[in-house]
Amino acid sequence: MRRLRTQLATALVSVLALALTTTGCEGPAEASAAATTTVPSPVADRVEPLTDTAAPRLPVTVESADGRKVTVRKARRIVPLSGSLSEIVFTLGLGDRVVARDVTATFEQAGNLPVVTRNHDVSAESVLSLAPDLVIAETASGPREAMDQIRAAGAPVLVVDPAKGLDDVGPRIRAVAGALGVPAAGTRLTRRSQDRIAAVRKAIPAHADHPRVAFLYLRGSASVYLIGGAGSGATSLVEAAGGIDAGADSGLTKDFTAITTEALAKAAPDAILVMSKGLESVGGLDGLVKIPGIAQTPAGMERRVVAIEDGVLLNYGPRTDQVLRSIVAQLYADGAR
Repeated sequence: MRRLRTQLATALVSVLALALTTTGCEGPAEASAAATTTVPSPVADRVEPLTDTAAPRLPVTVESADGRKVTVRKARRIVPLSGSLSEIVFTLGLGDRVVARDVTATFEQAGNLPVVTRNHDVSAESVLSLAPDLVIAETASGPREAMDQIRAAGAPVLVVDPAKGLDDVGPRIRAVAGALGVPAAGTRLTRRSQDRIAAVRKAIPAHADHPRVAFLYLRGSASVYLIGGAGSGATSLVEAAGGIDAGADSGLTKDFTAITTEALAKAAPDAILVMSKGLESVGGLDGLVKIPGIAQTPAGMERRVVAIEDGVLLNYGPRTDQVLRSIVAQLYADGAR
């Protein structure tokens, strides 16, 4: 469960398992019909590919994040193993070469591709059945046995460092573009992405206070209620939007910690950042404030919630400017605070 950096889904698997044994909270069953949370400005369900991307110049040999050297001889059949990596390949203008997707690749252009992961675990058999020229993975992609099986079958596997913040957008784009033999397109896409992020940051309301924003990971159906700390992946977005990561600022050093009334009181968030499906899973805004401790926070009392689509929130990729724009729009919906 990592990014859903990119990615969050795979990185949260172990935390989720721990939370299942440490929290007994029950989520409300039904969504509220009268929630007063801001209606999000949605992130487009489509990526925007570059035009006129040159054909890949291959072979190339590149450094993989796992310390291996990977030689890519052709790139006609690409299998990206995360939604974020899929988004990069498609946006580079090479989506017609992608033959499979991870379950977190939810944007429209990837919708009809076969899924080669199950609960974020890679199926080596499914990947190899597609005869890939290149598999692009995250450092957290696994299980290890599946990745070893893919390599043993002769498929090149490029591992890309995980996305932790806005500074990772460019390096990840360039790593993928370099392996695909289109470095110039990687440079163009990096520049476009950085320019768009900078434009959003310039549009943040002037003289706004720095709201304390707590990132919560919620799965009501599994009674999982977590608050993000310094390693959650959300800090960079919150700060870029002019806020303070309330969990990290309150001293939470882990990626995620089970929600307690004490932790929420110490974090004292002015706003709560959640993934859309997570909010739905606890019964919407009315259900969220029934989680012990939420209603007593400034965010709970003001019902100030920022909801972003699961599959894109922590991707730190070509659509991150849209994510940041939606966060800013919702966070300052009532004007600068």
